[in-house]
Amino acid sequence: MKTFKLASLEILDSQETNMVQQSFPLLDGLVINREDEQNRWVIEAYLLHKYYTFFQKLKEKQEEVLIQVKISKESNEPATFITSLIGINEIGAHMNVLLRGTIVDQRKSIVEDKLKSLIDEGYSGEELLIKFKEDI
Repeated sequence: MKTFKLASLEILDSQETNMVQQSFPLLDGLVINREDEQNRWVIEAYLLHKYYTFFQKLKEKQEEVLIQVKISKESNEPATFITSLIGINEIGAHMNVLLRGTIVDQRKSIVEDKLKSLIDEGYSGEELLIKFKEDI
């Protein structure tokens, strides 16, 4: 396994015909390449507790979550992952969120172009994620 510092976290969400990015200010975080046969990664974000309700709703939906993270430093290009929310832990006035998933593509423009194309074709929500995974 290889562990890196999580420098930023954004959730990508399709709302009607637009892709919305929601950023979350980090207190701390890790990105772990598990180096397993499924090429899975674990992302742990340490956040203010005020985001608990947002992430609890995501967990209840039990849908895959498309995220972008910056690894090691803010100036790096973001990496995109298709993830599942596997845990939320309250830690005093803070919380941590655990996501497990696979990296999509390290070239942001290719991912953005693909997503835009699928949205233009009328895909949204869970259907968008399924089609996106099929096409990559």
